Amino acid sequence: MLVGGAPDIPGATILDKMNHLNHVDPSLRLFLTREPRAQVVHTANLLLPPSRPDADASFIVLQPDRAHPMSGSNCICVVTALLETGRVQMTEPETVVRLDTAAGLIVARARCEKGRCMSVSLDNVPAFVHALDVALDTPNWGRIIGDIAFGGVFYAQIDVDQVGLRIVPEEARALAEAGTEIKSLLADQIRVEHPEIPSLNEIAYVMFRDYQPDGSVTTCTTLKPGRVDRSPCGTGSSANLAILHARGQAKTGDKRISRSIIGGEFTAEILGETTVAGRPAVLPRITGQGYVFGRQQLRLDRDDPFAQGFALSDTWGPQVSEL
Repeated sequence: MLVGGAPDIPGATILDKMNHLNHVDPSLRLFLTREPRAQVVHTANLLLPPSRPDADASFIVLQPDRAHPMSGSNCICVVTALLETGRVQMTEPETVVRLDTAAGLIVARARCEKGRCMSVSLDNVPAFVHALDVALDTPNWGRIIGDIAFGGVFYAQIDVDQVGLRIVPEEARALAEAGTEIKSLLADQIRVEHPEIPSLNEIAYVMFRDYQPDGSVTTCTTLKPGRVDRSPCGTGSSANLAILHARGQAKTGDKRISRSIIGGEFTAEILGETTVAGRPAVLPRITGQGYVFGRQQLRLDRDDPFAQGFALSDTWGPQVSEL
């Protein structure tokens, strides 16, 4: 989490600032998320003053491909860092932290004990289905079927057996390459747009899923240019709740465990129902835990030839040239 020293980002709202980083000046994002200061697996959360009076803080998710409006795992990390570093006063046994994001207001409830943040529950923005059982033609797997849903960003969620893979660590490279290829195909074949936030108009991630007999789901979110999410993915878990609700497989009060490729777990709960511009939607709560493991100071030298970083396909994957 970048807590100080960033240049001023133009824009009246956090959404405006995110769009500036994506469409006008990506230099800060590139400085923070590319080699030699970072690697393809790194995400930087840009901490900003909130643009709305009912929020305690604000952040933008900076990833190697672009700035994103929301991430559940990153939100949990931000809340943990804010509380454990004293930037937001901790109150035991629970501290409520309100975060201004480009996707909307997130209300986080942190369970606190002896100066530690033991878990964070996020009341996420409404999650809704864009379309179920969408057919996608692919050169490698033929026609595959997926669901498109919004959980803070748009997801395409696909049963992993359609690409002949398993969600296990030894197949992470193949999953990453399959997901980034499918994402490119989706961009050509599927159009999305949030009905209330028109600039949120792309399928950000492809999430492979594997539903388990006990009702839990093993997930693998793939991220451009070619990596997999290590977390169970809070926004993806929210989108999954919307899909299950739309299919009549989950209702208000139901909880599901989302499990990542490395075994991390989030609890995803449907708090209630609502609508987004007339579309049925659910109110998701995502619960997980983050950890503060260190502090770092970065320096930008005006003569640094790699001020905006670099990325090589040996580690960054097959679509690095599209960044």
